[in-house]
Amino acid sequence: MKEAASPESGTHYWLKDLKENERVRGCYLVKEKRLGTTRRGEPFLNLILADRSGEIEAKVWDNAEELSNSFSEGEVLQVEGSTGSYRGKIQLTLTRAANCEEGFDPALLLESSPLPAGEMLKSLREILHKIRNPHLKSLADRFLADKDFVAELKQAPAAKNFHHGYLGGLLEHTLSVCRLAKTVASMYPSLNEDILVFGAFVHDIGKIHELRSRPAIDYTDEGRLIGHVVLGVRMLEEKISTLKEFPADLELKIKHLVLSHHGEYEFGSPKRPKFIEAFVLHLVDDLDAKINGLGRFIEQDRQKGSWTEFNRLFTRYLLKGQPETVPPADDKPVQPSQGTLFC
Repeated sequence: MKEAASPESGTHYWLKDLKENERVRGCYLVKEKRLGTTRRGEPFLNLILADRSGEIEAKVWDNAEELSNSFSEGEVLQVEGSTGSYRGKIQLTLTRAANCEEGFDPALLLESSPLPAGEMLKSLREILHKIRNPHLKSLADRFLADKDFVAELKQAPAAKNFHHGYLGGLLEHTLSVCRLAKTVASMYPSLNEDILVFGAFVHDIGKIHELRSRPAIDYTDEGRLIGHVVLGVRMLEEKISTLKEFPADLELKIKHLVLSHHGEYEFGSPKRPKFIEAFVLHLVDDLDAKINGLGRFIEQDRQKGSWTEFNRLFTRYLLKGQPETVPPADDKPVQPSQGTLFC
């Protein structure tokens, strides 16, 4: 069994690069922890470990109960073990695990957006600067002039798990939804572009207070007890209170955009969309979240072959890889032996 390669660092072994029959040691973030029982009735510990490159399933067979009581999800473990394959998927078997108190770089464990935060913020400012409604523009300016808000927006994740679940993910998602909103508005002139774009900007602002990112991405007390939808409405009210003569009907509409952007009650939406721009916001928000989440799931999948492992959220397997190559343009099509209906 060989030592795992670590091309970017002399000490850290990136999870995405691990192969079968490699020894691994280092500090990793515990994303999930579950104590199970074998068919013989013996306890074992199932973990999901992560660094900024991805995550891996890990098993502990010895002293599982004692070890499980020594740490919690969201903490960092110093581990040693070896890789193997189970059902076509790389996983770790740990021979040692203990709390990693110091001597590790947190930047190795937390994934960040691949896009520079400064460039994303600049693009977002340019979009919001083009809002023509003076009340919405003033409100957007209030948010962008708030240095604490901007600093948190640049760092915050957009979710704990599924989509944009990394540092800077909220800004990346917000910018994408704003761009989609502008594109849809350009195709349908009857839409109120200003309301739609502003709604795209503020629909998830409550996640700044719903989620924390140190040492791991998880929910705050406010996030669990109140949630980002209500927190976002509260943030809107605070900023609107600093403006003079903000129209009550406009305030009502932008609050509705935040309250209804999840679309359905079963998806955590206090209200369902009640006007067209609210429907559009829900759809473009859902589109961007799913493209990012599914793309990351496929990219990080360790299953051998053309199909991913089973996706529990979408209850299906997903096809990996690129579509088949299109034949060259000079290939002559085969002539049908029978004429078509429109000959």
